[in-house]
Amino acid sequence: MLCLALVDVTTYFLTALAGLLTGAGLIIAIGPQNVFVLRQGVRREHVPAVVAVCAVSDVVLIVAGVAGLGALVAAHPGAVTFAKLAGGAYVLALGVLAARRALRGTETLEAGAEETGAASRWAAIATALALTWLNPHVYLDTVLTLGAIANSHGNAKWAFAIGCCVASIVWFCALGYGAGKLSRFFASARAWRLLDAVVAAVMFAMGAMLIATV
Repeated sequence: MLCLALVDVTTYFLTALAGLLTGAGLIIAIGPQNVFVLRQGVRREHVPAVVAVCAVSDVVLIVAGVAGLGALVAAHPGAVTFAKLAGGAYVLALGVLAARRALRGTETLEAGAEETGAASRWAAIATALALTWLNPHVYLDTVLTLGAIANSHGNAKWAFAIGCCVASIVWFCALGYGAGKLSRFFASARAWRLLDAVVAAVMFAMGAMLIATV
């Protein structure tokens, strides 16, 4: 009995580790969501709220995928098409705003700290929610891909899901809070222009790709 228990523990541990590595491989990629978290982290604005929204959203989607929501999403391609169009338009709009900031070149950490309206906590949370839930790639990665892989592990599927969830939580915490260490490099307007140019490029590329695949 003890040997069987050890075998089960080892199996669940290895499956959870596989989930951790697989989840990390899909989550750690340059995209609108990660770029937004990075930018908020550099500015040190509403980082806990933004990190929490992104991490909790990923956990919900991963659990839903393992529970079988992936099959439901795959059966309704119209919903995926709508998400692509809405998400693509929103991401393109964010790209335009980033491009305008890059062209103006007036933003610094000090200037950002003086802003009030556009940089409110609720605006940051709404943007994080939109970049997560309006991005069909999030569903492909979490609900469909991770859900399918998890279910291939049979009774250990929830161990795999736990590993994926841990990867997401660790990544967003590291990205959001670790980005604050870069603040001293963004004391000048030139550094912000470069960051916003990168943000704009990523947003334009992702938005165009989403709309082109409809």
